[in-house]
Amino acid sequence: MVCCRGKVSGKIVGMRTRVKICGITSPVDGIAAAQSGADAIGLVFYPPSPRALSTVVAREIVDSLPPFVTTVGLFVDMPQAEIDEILAAVPLDMLQFHGSEDPLSCASFDKPWMKAVRMSPEVDLLKEEERYFAASALLVDAYQKGVPGGTGQSFDWGRVPVDLQKPIVLAGGLTPENVEQAIKEVTPWAVDVSGGVELTKGVKDLDKVAQFINRAVNLEL
Repeated sequence: MVCCRGKVSGKIVGMRTRVKICGITSPVDGIAAAQSGADAIGLVFYPPSPRALSTVVAREIVDSLPPFVTTVGLFVDMPQAEIDEILAAVPLDMLQFHGSEDPLSCASFDKPWMKAVRMSPEVDLLKEEERYFAASALLVDAYQKGVPGGTGQSFDWGRVPVDLQKPIVLAGGLTPENVEQAIKEVTPWAVDVSGGVELTKGVKDLDKVAQFINRAVNLEL
């Protein structure tokens, strides 16, 4: 039985941290992440990204995965009609919005969704939690002007309030070397990594993927 010692940042302390491996670009990497214990994989539908996918490849990845691995589609200010076309071609479980999408547009697809919040100096996560009240989670990421995500940079983890009620997915500059410290400081519901476990952009280092997942899920708080 899990001993619940309190709730912090949307997570019941004492429960294991979930892991999302983002920027998967091939069935081989998707299967390897799942076999290493990933709870979710991220598929990028943002054309400027070096990790962007066609719907054909994305469908191949989704079809290759074993059961109980959540597939998350990442979008950045994409028109609703284009997202609808992708959803018709790729059976995604969840949507992740990384742009300036408003709450109504995020909630218009009849899918669970989370909103990425880039931690610029003026961001107040409590206000963002109130604004995006219908989100399944908030994903907190580092801020870099003009870059919607995947910067490889971290931010001051102390800026995440301990009294947030919504689940937090921690992203931004995470690696196998710092994920344990990040979890200890933030106690998020989940952690999200992309560049920190890559050989090159879009190609995962499968040893790093396994190390990252092992250190995240086996950490005792």
